[in-house]
Amino acid sequence: MENVIGKVTVVGLGPGDLSYMTPIVKEAIVEADVVVGYKTYIDLIADLLEGKTVINNGMRREVERCKRAVEIAEEGKKVVLVSSGDPGIYGMAGILLEIKEETNSAIDVDILPGITAVSAAAAALGAPLMHDFVVISLSDLLTDWEVIKRRLHCGGEGDFIVGLYNPKSNTRTTQIEEAREILLKYRKEDTPVGIVRNAKRGNEEVVITNLGDMLQHTIHMTTVVIIGNSNTYIKNGKMITPRGYKI
Repeated sequence: MENVIGKVTVVGLGPGDLSYMTPIVKEAIVEADVVVGYKTYIDLIADLLEGKTVINNGMRREVERCKRAVEIAEEGKKVVLVSSGDPGIYGMAGILLEIKEETNSAIDVDILPGITAVSAAAAALGAPLMHDFVVISLSDLLTDWEVIKRRLHCGGEGDFIVGLYNPKSNTRTTQIEEAREILLKYRKEDTPVGIVRNAKRGNEEVVITNLGDMLQHTIHMTTVVIIGNSNTYIKNGKMITPRGYKI
């Protein structure tokens, strides 16, 4: 009897509002037999899950979710593995591919992109990412803090626009302060900074400030912080980094 090979489609939901989800991602979810994901993200797509088997669990169980998705796909099922933002940017795509290779699974894998947090935040701010930029997560859960600090120094020295993910949590409060001190070695205090909470969701909050004053504003885990480069400026309430065109 011929083996039936299933498929895992790793999808990015975007910021969370269904209107920012790509049509092809919606189509994949609708056509899936099984949807696997973190409960908070599963709740965002509840209207698309009628008649489907849904497997969800809590935070920090990413490896478990990916292993289960592979196991189900090996039974010949069409599985959608849900990720927020873009699944290939701090998302589930890498874990799923690592597990597929480690287990020598023959399943098919497809990865569908989504709007990631830094692009959603940039749109809320204006056009701060019009030149070279780096995105750095301040979470030291999976990356040593000394490595993160070295990356911050490189971003500052290279005059990159710097986007910060996971800047602060209830238990992790000093990293954003250290990040600011590092970048102040390379940037002036009046360097524009954008702070966006819940980008492109119904309760979006946007603040445009500067590197000297940024810590006076509320920063949470769901906040993206964008620090401009030496050419970034603020005009009419928008944060703009010129690309270099003659206008």
